[in-house]
Amino acid sequence: MGIFSRFTDIVNSNINALLDKAEDPEKMVRLIIQEMEDTLVEVRSTSAKTLASKKEIAAQIAKYQSESQDWGAKAELALSKDREDLARAALQEKKKCSEASATLEKELSIVDEQINKLQDEIGQLQDKLADAKARQKTIIMRQKTANSRLDVKRTLDSNKVDAAMGRFEQYERKIDDLESQVEAYDLGKKTLQDEFAELASDEKIDEELAALKAKVQKSSKPAKTSKSK
Repeated sequence: MGIFSRFTDIVNSNINALLDKAEDPEKMVRLIIQEMEDTLVEVRSTSAKTLASKKEIAAQIAKYQSESQDWGAKAELALSKDREDLARAALQEKKKCSEASATLEKELSIVDEQINKLQDEIGQLQDKLADAKARQKTIIMRQKTANSRLDVKRTLDSNKVDAAMGRFEQYERKIDDLESQVEAYDLGKKTLQDEFAELASDEKIDEELAALKAKVQKSSKPAKTSKSK
């Protein structure tokens, strides 16, 4: 099982648990990032152990190859001394070392393939983690903004706003009544401005009256007739 399939199983199980509890997205995002970080630590540890195993296998291969060469040299020495029996025994030991080395080389090849896959998956997980962290603030901000908008919508759709506006209108009517009462007390009282306005109005009426009298007097005088010669 690859690290991403294991990681997906872990995250999905936790997300489902959060959804069942109706947890908020902010916690969910933090959990996903935490799971990714934990998985990355685990995979890096596995990779380090695999690299250590590779070094150990490589050392064993080098040992068997060295022993194989040594047994080959001994076989040659035995033949030079006319000891074919010893040469045969040395060649058998050389074969064992060569077979053991070949087996370990196959194992080393598998280990190398695993290491390459691990390194590739670690790189992918690091990229995904960096992307998740970069998007974390945006996701959280979007969630908070959506919650705020939802609160505003609920407030507008409720009767609270209408009730508040009704109270405002009630207070405005009360203030209108108070202002009317104040104006009623001032009714009939002349201010200095009113006095001067009346003087100006009386003067204008006097002027109009004088002009009217002059006009009437002028029209009431008999017209002069001319004398004939």
